[in-house]
Amino acid sequence: MSNSITQNDYDSVDISSSISVFFKRFHVASILKSSNVRKNKGTSPVKILEYMFTLIFKGKSMYMDHLMNPSDHAACNKDAVYRFMKNGAANWNKFTSLLASKIARDVITPADSKNRVNAFIVDDSVFSRNRSKKVELLTKIFDHAHHKYLFGFRMLTLSWTDGNTLLPVASSLLSSGNKKARINEAGATDHRSNAYKRRKLSLTKGTDAMIELIKEARKAKLPADYVLFDSWFSSPKTLLAIKNLGYDVIAMVKKSDKMQFQYNGEMKSVKEIYRMNHKRRGRSKYLLSVSINVTREGKTIPARLIYVRNRSNRKDYLCLISTNTNIDENEAIRIYGKRWQIEVFFKVCKSYLGLARECRSLSYDAMSAHVAVVFARYMLLAVENRESEDPRTLGELFLYFTDELADITFAQAFKQIMEMFCAEMKDRFDMDESAISEMMDKFISVLRPSTRRHLRAA
Repeated sequence: MSNSITQNDYDSVDISSSISVFFKRFHVASILKSSNVRKNKGTSPVKILEYMFTLIFKGKSMYMDHLMNPSDHAACNKDAVYRFMKNGAANWNKFTSLLASKIARDVITPADSKNRVNAFIVDDSVFSRNRSKKVELLTKIFDHAHHKYLFGFRMLTLSWTDGNTLLPVASSLLSSGNKKARINEAGATDHRSNAYKRRKLSLTKGTDAMIELIKEARKAKLPADYVLFDSWFSSPKTLLAIKNLGYDVIAMVKKSDKMQFQYNGEMKSVKEIYRMNHKRRGRSKYLLSVSINVTREGKTIPARLIYVRNRSNRKDYLCLISTNTNIDENEAIRIYGKRWQIEVFFKVCKSYLGLARECRSLSYDAMSAHVAVVFARYMLLAVENRESEDPRTLGELFLYFTDELADITFAQAFKQIMEMFCAEMKDRFDMDESAISEMMDKFISVLRPSTRRHLRAA
């Protein structure tokens, strides 16, 4: 992803206006209220959220921002932000799922054809808190990307995509169900509260937590036909549970002897089924396709195993499973290819939007709120990317917004300098206001168009 932006004059509003428009357009204040994020005292939650949106584009921490601009944050002080983040009553998964649903219905699906396939994508990523040992529910996890153990959480994420735009829907920072593996325990909370439900979900298995996240997305009425995930979440129990919720599954399957399906009346592993059949020759996208049944605890659903040649090793193969037997193999492979978008999403969130590194709170509620804020920031960029006509990536849009915010800061400083200049010219040279205005207009007229636009806005 590019780390630079071409130096063009972009005809768009500044970041502050973009955030305000985004909040009003998608009724963020109403969604916060529906998610039990309400004002107890001081600044309203929507103002705090709007302030937190801008922090990442300023390139400053909240501490440095308050230190350098104390007069600008009299209403939105750090105590108000901390109360907002630690609000145990807030239902952050409901907030992100309702916001994603609003964007999908208002912006994305109206522009898609009726034949467009929408899908949920499930995956997890490391949420590192490696420099702290006092974080609530902190556990030791294995980072598969770097092949080492560290302290943190598995951030289980459910997202929605139409194949072009991805929207994060819900998440859970998974700890460990094994008490011995946890570094710290959860704080005392009311069992009726959302805070308790969050902590309870974090101690469940990833596959069980995934089902709960899908249920949350279904409540938000996000239109989806499939659920896509890799082999970590693929099991007969999971396939049956998702099918029972009304969605089909296209997923990777482990080539394990423990992973067995009913084939020709017998329970066979993925490897055994592969050995029993002749493979397709030539340059076909897939090597083998067979009909099987997924069976568990007396329940059975039909499915299809699709064996695909591994591009990294042509002597090896990968195995996909589709619970929709009415689509052909090429279509199933094409739909599963949409799962790659969530990898890009994790990259953008970690590299640009401050995921994990921006939040240093010890509270599990605050970390959950931080994830929701990052998800909402990503949705802002996703909408801008969807509606823009230029080919800029999400990373480029982030840097563009950062540049816009820097221009606003410059404009404010320039305005103060010009006010001082006008006062000085009036006192020392006894110039009238019309002469001073004419001089300023001539100076501003030779500036770049984008600079003139920001000066007028200021």
